Amino acid sequence: MRSGDFSELAAFIAVAEAGSFTRAAAKLGLSQSAVSYSVRMLEQRLGVRLISRTTRSLSLTDAGQRMLRNLRPSFENIENEIAAITALRDKPSGTIRITTFRYAATSVLWPVVAKFLAEYPDIEMEIILDEGLTDIVADRFDAGIRVGEQVQKDMIAVRVGPDLRMAVVGSPSYFENRKIPQTPRDLGEHLGVSYRQTTGGGLYAWEFERDGEELQVRMNGPLIMNDGLMLESAALDGLALAYTFETQVAQYIEDGRLIRVLDDWCQPFSGYHLYYPSRRQHTAAFALFVEALRFKG
Repeated sequence: MRSGDFSELAAFIAVAEAGSFTRAAAKLGLSQSAVSYSVRMLEQRLGVRLISRTTRSLSLTDAGQRMLRNLRPSFENIENEIAAITALRDKPSGTIRITTFRYAATSVLWPVVAKFLAEYPDIEMEIILDEGLTDIVADRFDAGIRVGEQVQKDMIAVRVGPDLRMAVVGSPSYFENRKIPQTPRDLGEHLGVSYRQTTGGGLYAWEFERDGEELQVRMNGPLIMNDGLMLESAALDGLALAYTFETQVAQYIEDGRLIRVLDDWCQPFSGYHLYYPSRRQHTAAFALFVEALRFKG
Protein backbone atom coordinates (compact mmCIF):
# COMPACT_ATOMS: atom_id res chain seq x y z
CA MET A 1 0.00 0.00 0.00
CA ARG A 2 1.34 3.43 -0.96
CA SER A 3 1.77 6.08 1.74
CA GLY A 4 -1.20 8.05 0.46
CA ASP A 5 -3.59 5.11 0.09
CA PHE A 6 -4.85 5.21 3.68
CA SER A 7 -5.70 8.91 3.58
CA GLU A 8 -7.49 8.50 0.24
CA LEU A 9 -9.56 5.61 1.58
CA ALA A 10 -10.32 7.54 4.76
CA ALA A 11 -11.48 10.51 2.69
CA PHE A 12 -13.75 8.30 0.59
CA ILE A 13 -15.35 6.69 3.68
CA ALA A 14 -15.90 10.09 5.29
CA VAL A 15 -17.62 11.45 2.17
CA ALA A 16 -19.71 8.30 1.73
CA GLU A 17 -20.91 8.36 5.34
CA ALA A 18 -21.49 12.12 5.47
CA GLY A 19 -23.13 12.34 2.05
CA SER A 20 -21.27 15.58 1.45
CA PHE A 21 -17.71 16.72 0.71
CA THR A 22 -18.26 19.75 2.93
CA ARG A 23 -19.36 17.74 5.98
CA ALA A 24 -16.64 15.16 5.40
CA ALA A 25 -14.01 17.90 5.26
CA ALA A 26 -15.26 19.35 8.55
CA LYS A 27 -15.14 15.91 10.17
CA LEU A 28 -11.58 15.24 8.94
CA GLY A 29 -10.33 18.75 9.69
CA LEU A 30 -9.32 19.28 6.06
CA SER A 31 -10.32 21.63 3.27
CA GLN A 32 -13.07 20.57 0.92
CA SER A 33 -10.67 20.74 -2.03
CA ALA A 34 -8.21 18.41 -0.26
CA VAL A 35 -10.93 15.83 0.37
CA SER A 36 -12.22 16.09 -3.19
CA TYR A 37 -8.68 15.67 -4.54
CA SER A 38 -8.06 12.55 -2.42
CA VAL A 39 -11.26 10.90 -3.64
CA ARG A 40 -10.49 11.83 -7.25
CA MET A 41 -6.96 10.37 -7.00
CA LEU A 42 -8.39 7.16 -5.52
CA GLU A 43 -10.85 6.84 -8.40
CA GLN A 44 -8.11 7.48 -10.97
CA ARG A 45 -5.83 4.91 -9.41
CA LEU A 46 -8.60 2.30 -9.28
CA GLY A 47 -9.90 3.19 -12.71
CA VAL A 48 -13.50 3.17 -11.56
CA ARG A 49 -15.99 5.84 -10.47
CA LEU A 50 -16.94 5.52 -6.78
CA ILE A 51 -19.13 8.60 -6.33
CA SER A 52 -21.59 10.14 -8.75
CA ARG A 53 -21.59 13.90 -8.37
CA THR A 54 -24.12 16.52 -9.42
CA THR A 55 -24.34 20.19 -8.55
CA ARG A 56 -26.87 19.45 -5.80
CA SER A 57 -26.12 15.96 -4.51
CA LEU A 58 -23.91 12.93 -4.63
CA SER A 59 -24.51 9.20 -4.50
CA LEU A 60 -22.40 6.06 -4.42
CA THR A 61 -22.00 3.94 -7.51
CA ASP A 62 -22.25 0.16 -7.22
CA ALA A 63 -18.46 0.04 -6.87
CA GLY A 64 -18.58 2.74 -4.21
CA GLN A 65 -21.25 0.92 -2.23
CA ARG A 66 -19.21 -2.29 -2.34
CA MET A 67 -16.05 -0.52 -1.23
CA LEU A 68 -17.81 1.24 1.65
CA ARG A 69 -19.45 -1.99 2.80
CA ASN A 70 -16.15 -3.89 2.84
CA LEU A 71 -13.86 -1.13 4.10
CA ARG A 72 -15.95 0.31 6.95
CA PRO A 73 -15.46 -2.66 9.38
CA SER A 74 -11.68 -2.61 8.81
CA PHE A 75 -11.45 1.11 9.48
CA GLU A 76 -13.60 0.74 12.61
CA ASN A 77 -11.23 -1.95 13.87
CA ILE A 78 -8.26 0.32 13.23
CA GLU A 79 -9.94 3.22 15.05
CA ASN A 80 -10.88 0.99 17.98
CA GLU A 81 -7.36 -0.41 18.24
CA ILE A 82 -5.83 3.08 18.21
CA ALA A 83 -8.31 4.15 20.90
CA ALA A 84 -7.47 1.06 22.97
CA ILE A 85 -3.74 1.71 22.72
CA THR A 86 -4.27 5.36 23.64
CA ALA A 87 -6.21 4.19 26.70
CA LEU A 88 -3.09 2.46 28.01
CA ARG A 89 -1.81 5.82 29.20
CA ASP A 90 -1.82 6.52 32.92
CA LYS A 91 -4.94 8.69 32.75
CA PRO A 92 -8.07 7.36 30.99
CA SER A 93 -9.00 9.70 28.17
CA GLY A 94 -11.04 9.96 25.03
CA THR A 95 -14.64 10.72 24.10
CA ILE A 96 -17.66 8.64 25.08
CA ARG A 97 -20.77 9.15 22.93
CA ILE A 98 -24.11 8.24 24.51
CA THR A 99 -27.64 8.46 23.11
CA THR A 100 -30.64 8.43 25.42
CA PHE A 101 -33.88 10.27 26.08
CA ARG A 102 -34.72 13.03 28.53
CA TYR A 103 -36.15 10.96 31.40
CA ALA A 104 -33.21 8.56 31.50
CA ALA A 105 -30.71 11.39 31.12
CA THR A 106 -32.02 13.31 34.11
CA SER A 107 -32.78 10.38 36.41
CA VAL A 108 -29.90 7.93 35.96
CA LEU A 109 -27.30 9.36 33.59
CA TRP A 110 -26.60 12.89 34.74
CA PRO A 111 -25.99 12.15 38.46
CA VAL A 112 -23.26 9.70 37.41
CA VAL A 113 -21.81 11.90 34.66
CA ALA A 114 -21.27 14.86 36.97
CA LYS A 115 -19.18 12.81 39.42
CA PHE A 116 -17.47 10.77 36.70
CA LEU A 117 -16.11 13.77 34.77
CA ALA A 118 -14.87 15.37 37.98
CA GLU A 119 -12.91 12.20 38.75
CA TYR A 120 -11.59 11.73 35.19
CA PRO A 121 -10.98 15.20 33.72
CA ASP A 122 -9.29 13.84 30.57
CA ILE A 123 -12.48 12.09 29.47
CA GLU A 124 -15.05 13.92 27.36
CA MET A 125 -18.69 12.90 26.99
CA GLU A 126 -21.14 13.65 24.21
CA ILE A 127 -24.77 13.08 25.22
CA ILE A 128 -27.43 13.21 22.52
CA LEU A 129 -31.08 13.26 23.59
CA ASP A 130 -33.38 11.48 21.16
CA GLU A 131 -36.87 10.19 21.90
CA GLY A 132 -36.55 7.64 19.08
CA LEU A 133 -34.67 4.34 19.01
CA THR A 134 -31.31 5.44 17.64
CA ASP A 135 -29.18 2.96 15.69
CA ILE A 136 -26.03 3.26 17.79
CA VAL A 137 -23.91 1.27 15.30
CA ALA A 138 -24.87 3.29 12.23
CA ASP A 139 -24.65 6.61 14.10
CA ARG A 140 -21.34 5.65 15.75
CA PHE A 141 -22.41 5.94 19.38
CA ASP A 142 -20.53 4.01 22.03
CA ALA A 143 -23.75 3.11 23.81
CA GLY A 144 -27.37 4.00 24.39
CA ILE A 145 -29.72 4.04 27.37
CA ARG A 146 -33.29 2.84 26.96
CA VAL A 147 -35.93 0.85 28.86
CA GLY A 148 -34.91 -2.80 29.08
CA GLU A 149 -37.69 -4.10 26.83
CA GLN A 150 -36.55 -1.78 24.03
CA VAL A 151 -32.98 -3.15 23.91
CA GLN A 152 -32.26 -5.44 20.98
CA LYS A 153 -31.31 -9.02 21.81
CA ASP A 154 -27.93 -8.86 20.07
CA MET A 155 -26.73 -6.05 22.35
CA ILE A 156 -24.91 -6.27 25.66
CA ALA A 157 -27.27 -4.75 28.24
CA VAL A 158 -26.22 -3.44 31.65
CA ARG A 159 -28.92 -2.49 34.15
CA VAL A 160 -28.47 1.11 35.27
CA GLY A 161 -31.68 1.78 37.19
CA PRO A 162 -34.50 0.16 39.21
CA ASP A 163 -37.80 -1.07 37.85
CA LEU A 164 -40.13 1.64 36.55
CA ARG A 165 -43.87 2.28 36.73
CA MET A 166 -46.13 4.46 34.65
CA ALA A 167 -48.76 6.78 36.11
CA VAL A 168 -52.00 8.24 34.76
CA VAL A 169 -52.43 11.74 36.14
CA GLY A 170 -54.75 14.71 35.78
CA SER A 171 -55.14 18.04 37.53
CA PRO A 172 -57.86 18.79 40.11
CA SER A 173 -59.40 21.24 37.62
CA TYR A 174 -59.62 18.50 34.98
CA PHE A 175 -61.58 16.24 37.36
CA GLU A 176 -63.99 18.97 38.55
CA ASN A 177 -66.67 17.88 36.09
CA ARG A 178 -65.46 14.37 35.26
CA LYS A 179 -65.67 11.02 37.00
CA ILE A 180 -62.52 9.31 38.24
CA PRO A 181 -61.85 6.31 35.94
CA GLN A 182 -62.03 3.00 37.80
CA THR A 183 -60.68 0.80 34.98
CA PRO A 184 -58.80 1.54 31.75
CA ARG A 185 -62.07 0.98 29.88
CA ASP A 186 -63.41 4.17 31.49
CA LEU A 187 -60.74 6.18 29.69
CA GLY A 188 -62.99 6.28 26.63
CA GLU A 189 -64.89 9.04 28.43
CA HIS A 190 -61.72 11.10 29.00
CA LEU A 191 -59.23 13.20 27.09
CA GLY A 192 -55.58 12.16 26.99
CA VAL A 193 -52.35 13.66 25.69
CA SER A 194 -51.01 11.33 22.99
CA TYR A 195 -47.31 10.62 22.58
CA ARG A 196 -45.95 10.45 19.03
CA GLN A 197 -43.17 7.89 18.72
CA THR A 198 -40.22 9.37 16.82
CA THR A 199 -39.29 5.95 15.44
CA GLY A 200 -42.11 4.70 13.26
CA GLY A 201 -44.32 7.73 13.83
CA GLY A 202 -47.16 5.89 15.55
CA LEU A 203 -49.09 7.06 18.60
CA TYR A 204 -48.08 5.27 21.79
CA ALA A 205 -50.82 3.15 23.37
CA TRP A 206 -51.29 3.37 27.13
CA GLU A 207 -50.51 -0.07 28.57
CA PHE A 208 -52.21 -1.55 31.64
CA GLU A 209 -52.16 -4.85 33.50
CA ARG A 210 -53.91 -6.26 36.56
CA ASP A 211 -54.46 -9.83 37.74
CA GLY A 212 -53.15 -11.20 34.46
CA GLU A 213 -55.42 -9.02 32.32
CA GLU A 214 -53.61 -6.76 29.86
CA LEU A 215 -55.20 -3.78 28.13
CA GLN A 216 -53.97 -1.17 25.66
CA VAL A 217 -55.82 2.11 25.25
CA ARG A 218 -55.33 4.70 22.52
CA MET A 219 -56.59 8.02 23.81
CA ASN A 220 -58.48 10.79 22.11
CA GLY A 221 -57.52 14.31 23.00
CA PRO A 222 -56.54 17.78 21.92
CA LEU A 223 -52.77 17.27 21.88
CA ILE A 224 -50.14 15.03 20.28
CA MET A 225 -46.54 15.48 21.46
CA ASN A 226 -43.17 13.77 21.39
CA ASP A 227 -41.69 15.26 24.58
CA GLY A 228 -42.34 13.98 28.09
CA LEU A 229 -42.07 17.33 29.83
CA MET A 230 -44.78 18.75 27.60
CA LEU A 231 -47.06 15.82 28.51
CA GLU A 232 -46.76 16.81 32.16
CA SER A 233 -47.35 20.48 31.38
CA ALA A 234 -50.58 19.63 29.58
CA ALA A 235 -51.78 17.62 32.58
CA LEU A 236 -50.80 20.35 35.05
CA ASP A 237 -52.75 22.90 33.02
CA GLY A 238 -55.87 20.73 33.11
CA LEU A 239 -56.07 20.10 29.36
CA ALA A 240 -56.11 16.29 29.53
CA LEU A 241 -54.82 13.22 31.31
CA ALA A 242 -51.18 12.25 30.86
CA TYR A 243 -49.54 8.82 30.90
CA THR A 244 -45.95 9.23 32.05
CA PHE A 245 -43.20 7.86 34.26
CA GLU A 246 -44.18 7.73 37.93
CA THR A 247 -40.90 9.29 39.06
CA GLN A 248 -41.45 12.33 36.87
CA VAL A 249 -44.74 13.32 38.50
CA ALA A 250 -44.26 12.04 42.06
CA GLN A 251 -43.72 15.52 43.49
CA TYR A 252 -46.76 16.93 41.69
CA ILE A 253 -48.90 14.10 43.10
CA GLU A 254 -47.52 14.67 46.59
CA ASP A 255 -48.23 18.40 46.60
CA GLY A 256 -51.71 17.93 45.12
CA ARG A 257 -51.11 19.55 41.76
CA LEU A 258 -51.88 16.24 40.05
CA ILE A 259 -54.23 13.39 40.95
CA ARG A 260 -53.16 9.84 40.16
CA VAL A 261 -55.71 7.33 38.88
CA LEU A 262 -55.65 3.65 37.89
CA ASP A 263 -52.68 3.08 40.19
CA ASP A 264 -53.41 -0.66 40.55
CA TRP A 265 -53.38 -1.08 36.76
CA CYS A 266 -49.81 0.23 36.39
CA GLN A 267 -47.39 -2.61 37.09
CA PRO A 268 -43.58 -2.34 37.42
CA PHE A 269 -41.50 -3.13 34.34
CA SER A 270 -37.82 -3.46 33.47
CA GLY A 271 -35.96 -0.19 34.09
CA TYR A 272 -33.20 1.61 32.21
CA HIS A 273 -30.32 -0.33 30.63
CA LEU A 274 -27.09 0.80 29.02
CA TYR A 275 -26.60 -1.19 25.82
CA TYR A 276 -23.77 -1.53 23.32
CA PRO A 277 -22.66 -3.95 20.57
CA SER A 278 -20.65 -6.96 21.69
CA ARG A 279 -18.30 -6.91 18.69
CA ARG A 280 -16.92 -3.45 19.34
CA GLN A 281 -13.71 -3.14 21.35
CA HIS A 282 -14.18 -0.36 23.87
CA THR A 283 -11.67 1.86 25.59
CA ALA A 284 -10.64 1.78 29.22
CA ALA A 285 -12.55 5.05 29.68
CA PHE A 286 -15.75 3.41 28.47
CA ALA A 287 -15.23 0.39 30.75
CA LEU A 288 -14.85 2.73 33.73
CA PHE A 289 -18.02 4.56 32.79
CA VAL A 290 -20.02 1.33 32.49
CA GLU A 291 -19.00 0.33 36.00
CA ALA A 292 -19.82 3.78 37.36
CA LEU A 293 -23.28 3.65 35.80
CA ARG A 294 -24.10 0.02 36.71
CA PHE A 295 -27.13 -0.26 39.02
CA LYS A 296 -26.07 -1.37 42.50
CA GLY A 297 -29.52 -1.86 44.01
